[in-house]
Amino acid sequence: MSTYTQIIYQIVFSTKYRGRTLTRDNRKELFKYIWGILENKKCHLYRINGVEDHIHIVTHLHPSVSLASLVKDIKVASSLYIKEQKLFENFIGWQVGYGAFTYSIKEKNRVINYVKNQEEHHKQKTYKEEYIALLNKHGIEFEEKYLWL
Repeated sequence: MSTYTQIIYQIVFSTKYRGRTLTRDNRKELFKYIWGILENKKCHLYRINGVEDHIHIVTHLHPSVSLASLVKDIKVASSLYIKEQKLFENFIGWQVGYGAFTYSIKEKNRVINYVKNQEEHHKQKTYKEEYIALLNKHGIEFEEKYLWL
């Protein structure tokens, strides 16, 4: 018997101290690099996008890949890549934690469109407001003082 899954994750994480360092010029190159990491892990990328201080990844995880190890690999590899390629001058790293939210296949297009329109969305809502809303929507208990490390 084979293993079959259909779990869509929205993974969200910020730059360290929410620094607005991910300038528009090189974001596409960063996103392409992260896409390569996901492909190497046999994960299907539906959408990646972000703004100056955070990114969103909508993906399906291959059953052999744990969420924690995937996020760790993305953060470590992309940090090295950013620094080696000098993509973002003031980038010092990613925040310690991350948010990961699951969605049913029926919600896939809505989540993809939400992530696709990040720049428009953040003209009205800060990352902090967005992230807290996601945590609340998904019923995740949290202490705000730990969100911004």
